[in-house]
Amino acid sequence: MKPKIFIIGAVVLLLLVVGFMIKDLFIDSPGNVNPYAFDLNSLRKGDTSQCMYSEDQQIKPAGSEIHGISTDASGNIYISGKDTLEKLDSTGKVAWIKAYPGNAECIHVDEKGNIFLGMEDHIELLDANGTKKAAWNSPSAEAVLTSIATSGKDVFVADAGNKLVYRYDYLGNIELKIGQKDPSTGVPGFIIPSPYFDLAMDPDGSLWVANTGRHELEKYTREGKLISSWGKASMEVKGFCGCCNPSHFAIFPGGFVTAEKAIERVKIYDMKGNFVCLVALPESFEEGTKGLDLAIGAQNAILVLDPVKNLVRKFIPKKKES
Repeated sequence: MKPKIFIIGAVVLLLLVVGFMIKDLFIDSPGNVNPYAFDLNSLRKGDTSQCMYSEDQQIKPAGSEIHGISTDASGNIYISGKDTLEKLDSTGKVAWIKAYPGNAECIHVDEKGNIFLGMEDHIELLDANGTKKAAWNSPSAEAVLTSIATSGKDVFVADAGNKLVYRYDYLGNIELKIGQKDPSTGVPGFIIPSPYFDLAMDPDGSLWVANTGRHELEKYTREGKLISSWGKASMEVKGFCGCCNPSHFAIFPGGFVTAEKAIERVKIYDMKGNFVCLVALPESFEEGTKGLDLAIGAQNAILVLDPVKNLVRKFIPKKKES
């Protein structure tokens, strides 16, 4: 009899717990608000005392669907997107606009002015005037190319579909695959839950990659050896929120600029990964904005591509009060 009584008691207790949960969820909660859901609204307000930048300019691109931004050594701005490619000078004045069929998810301009476009599953190479020179073979049918960077003779490309970074030569040949899990070399492998997978070159010639599922930036040699990493998952401003951040980053003198989705914020860290300040508060963006690609402009201005407002937004340091 005792086991039967115990089972009956457990069932009654379970029904009571379920009843209280239903009461909380559907009866006592005004507007059927889920009391167990995490409220992001308070985090979207941000702390203005930590924001050391202000918005200086908004540039309206010609394209109606923008995805990628890059700059060259002269501070010229290049914007890629759906069926349109454009070049602006450092002030935002149009240099040229070209119809370019396809969806260029990412763009990079090397030190010689060559333009690389990530056309979803393959790379296309253009000259400085935006004339197509070559189309490289797709690495695989599952490829989703999201970021490009160059250093010397190397072209590094992030593939969110296959969770790999490729090192190409300038002829479009894959010389190395970086990020395959390898316990013997200490490479943990990339965890990429969404199609946001960025990379950039360090001034010392090494490669930084956003391992978004681990909420880290990882530093690699050109041979694919993991050197170091930094970052942590946190709703606090010093960490990276959500499932997979930072979605984008760029390197500028003395540190990193990062962008996140879920809580839309742009931040600066030093080269050791210490939080420095906010560039843009979450409330600066429409809620739900994703794809805040970044570039460093003339005089180290921070350029943020805002695909929801269809703008390139320029941020500069706030003037110090005298």
